[in-house]
Amino acid sequence: MKKLIYITFVGLLGLLFACEKDGDQIFLPDNPTAPTIVSMPDLTLERNNGTNILEFVGTPVDPGFVASARYFLEACESGDGFNDVIQILSSNEATSFTISVSDLNGLLLKKFPADEVSSLDFRIRSRLVVDAGTGAPGAADDTFEYISETQTANVTLYGLPRLDLLNSGIDQKIESALGNGEYFGYVKLDETMSFNLLDPDNSVTYGGTDGTLEENGAAVPPLSNGWHQLSVSLNDMTYELLDFRIGLIGDATPNGWDAPDQKMEYNPQTGLWSITLDLVVGTVKFRVNDDWSGSINLGLGDADNPQYTMDNLWNSGSSQNIPIDEAGNYTITLSIGSTYSATITKN
Repeated sequence: MKKLIYITFVGLLGLLFACEKDGDQIFLPDNPTAPTIVSMPDLTLERNNGTNILEFVGTPVDPGFVASARYFLEACESGDGFNDVIQILSSNEATSFTISVSDLNGLLLKKFPADEVSSLDFRIRSRLVVDAGTGAPGAADDTFEYISETQTANVTLYGLPRLDLLNSGIDQKIESALGNGEYFGYVKLDETMSFNLLDPDNSVTYGGTDGTLEENGAAVPPLSNGWHQLSVSLNDMTYELLDFRIGLIGDATPNGWDAPDQKMEYNPQTGLWSITLDLVVGTVKFRVNDDWSGSINLGLGDADNPQYTMDNLWNSGSSQNIPIDEAGNYTITLSIGSTYSATITKN
């Protein structure tokens, strides 16, 4: 016979679910204490301060019961109501969120213009897990959320120095987050179309061979068709080109657990990888270059690591498969940064 726990919510009484001990009760207070934003840094961002660390200080949630919490520092255009939300950071602690000037600038440039003042709303959102694995309210698949009051601030972003790809077939570029001669970006290449790099600020064209860069050098040959990571240093005149093809794999996908994976496309404006495809009932994971030993192996947490959710995917060989409970056509997005997050939306 199953035993029962009684949970009391504001305006919601008598909700019952299974528990281990007869007579155990958890009472949530009528006025739980949500997290707060205590202070925010000066958000007039400048390239020459790109390595400086910004700190957002907050206080943790106090729901009145013991639970593991995950905190998300989020932003949106002022007045948007967080309909179009930008996740800046996630952490197990709410007291201090830290990020470099260059990382925050690069993240916000995907939504807001450079060299202009934009008004943004900020908040801390907490997700709580009471008891993973029970299927009850507050478990990993039905978490509680508590959200801070909104703080509004003016943000000024700086534009990034760039190198434009010439003859790659599409308009694309890589950028220097610190303006220090070090450039990075994701580029989509055709193996039949070698490319050069143009510095539009100084009207200098670069090429290279075997990782060595030179002015007016030979066009660089792609490694394959598809997305690559491209890193360039104008300081030591080197470059590195690596295959980087994010894919979806799993028994819910057309190829099951076999390669080739279902390759995602990158949007430089949003910084998101995405794919639309038909899935069946089953599970999926994300990986890079059709290889489990690569740098990406993304899934959910297990009972011992409930903090890893779709908002905070686990990059580990121990990560768990992501369930697809209904067959249909889906649009899937993936964000890669200081944390990993994804959305899976049935069309």
